[in-house]
Amino acid sequence: MDENYASTIHLDHIADEAYFSKFHFIRLFKSIYGKTPHLYLTSVRIEKARLLLAKNIPVHEVCYAVGFESISSFTSLFKRNAGVTPSAYQQQMKEVQEATRRNPLQFIPNCFAESYGWTKK
Repeated sequence: MDENYASTIHLDHIADEAYFSKFHFIRLFKSIYGKTPHLYLTSVRIEKARLLLAKNIPVHEVCYAVGFESISSFTSLFKRNAGVTPSAYQQQMKEVQEATRRNPLQFIPNCFAESYGWTKK
């Protein structure tokens, strides 16, 4: 799932590969990862989407690149997981990147900056 998140993943095939019934596989997966395979796959896709959105890739391209088939379902799942819509998240990332360009030392821990002599005494 971590590598093939953009593909259509069938739980029956994964369970067959593991030599378990579908329902037993779901129970084992949830006991190990703390979430169902579907929720795990969704969280992987959302995390990959965050990375792509931070690179300023258009929302509709990100949606399909990470394996969602509908922009509306992608938007609602992203908002549920990230707290903001994909376009709002992308705007936030642009603002952070711009602030980092303007004042990079603001985003470096003070203890690290002091050890390299980057702070004003």
